[in-house]
Amino acid sequence: MRRPSLPRGRPPATRPPQAGEITIAVDVSRRGLLPAADVRWLEGVARRAVTFIGRLPAEISIRILDDPGIAALHDRWLGVPGPTDVITFDLGTPGGPGLHGDIAVSVDTARRMAKEVGWDSRYELAYYAVHGLLHLAGEDDVAPDDRRRMRASERRLLVAVGLPGPPPRRPRRPRRRS
Repeated sequence: MRRPSLPRGRPPATRPPQAGEITIAVDVSRRGLLPAADVRWLEGVARRAVTFIGRLPAEISIRILDDPGIAALHDRWLGVPGPTDVITFDLGTPGGPGLHGDIAVSVDTARRMAKEVGWDSRYELAYYAVHGLLHLAGEDDVAPDDRRRMRASERRLLVAVGLPGPPPRRPRRPRRRS
């Protein structure tokens, strides 16, 4: 099976990342979707989060999409119609060193959820990026116990990088894995 990658992702690397190196690329799918200052801020948050996770080298692409863009990925790669908040594509070698992958996040979903839970939409985007990074680090959230552990890891990581922990959310219905 061909490994998934995000459309118009980062340019091909001229060399693999070296030990201890962190490469973070934040790419916005459509002009005007997210201000450049927010893109730089999110890149910094992701860099600090990867440093805190401590799995180096790291080569991460974060793609900022709108709801139609993430819905297309959601349907194509997971067979689920409609938008979602974050999708992670692990491009690393199983058991290999570091973190390597693509993370797609929906700015539309982040804005909606931020309004619903009462915090800044930049924090919600950072929350999605942290969630994706934790998936790349091997955490899962399908089973209830795993989900509780991952939520605790998300909270710790957000606080470690200088952000507030996420506000409470309504419980989601359990997901089924195909």
